[in-house]
Amino acid sequence: MSRNGDLRPGGNGGVSEPDGGDLTTGSSAPAVEGRTLEQAIGVQVRAFRRTLDLTVSDLAGAAGISVGTLSKIENGQISPSLSTLQGLATALNVPITALFSAFEEKRGCSFVRAGQGVIIDRRGTKVGHRYELLGHALGGDMVVEPYLIELSEEAEPYTAFRHEGTELIYMLTGEVLYRHADRLYHLRPGDTLMFDSAAAHGPEQLLVRPMTYLSIIVYRRETA
Repeated sequence: MSRNGDLRPGGNGGVSEPDGGDLTTGSSAPAVEGRTLEQAIGVQVRAFRRTLDLTVSDLAGAAGISVGTLSKIENGQISPSLSTLQGLATALNVPITALFSAFEEKRGCSFVRAGQGVIIDRRGTKVGHRYELLGHALGGDMVVEPYLIELSEEAEPYTAFRHEGTELIYMLTGEVLYRHADRLYHLRPGDTLMFDSAAAHGPEQLLVRPMTYLSIIVYRRETA
């Protein structure tokens, strides 16, 4: 068995470098570009107009402005006067403050003090398995569930977890043979395992107990 932990011949415990991307912020995720107030207003005006199934000509006429002016507003190219914004808000049947909502968009943040996470009973939870939810997603299309998992001396193996999404495990203390589908991974403190959680997975052999590890599950939020 190699130190990378994969017990299947040919297993690869290495990490490939991201292909491209700006790493100046420690991530290859696309940068978030800030909007000017004019751009934010334009985004909202266009969104409200399309929701009402209005053409540019329809809305311009109802708001008492030219088609060219409305086009520039929607593209964030001009700073509309207060009277123009009031005319647009009236034509769209929304409060004038609604036109600024994209500029005032809040970015979520969850803060949990040590030992104050919510204790969760996950499906399939066995004796000696403790799950502490360390935060929660505040909105958006994706759900993020970060858990601190503790397996006591009495803990039993369980390898039948299956759910949508991607899961990342970071080993903190103890030692475990962790199964994902048809592979076993020997995890020691500092090791990381990330996988498609739709396949059966879970701790198969609890080598050094008690143990703790972080489990971060990410999946797409269900829409009604």
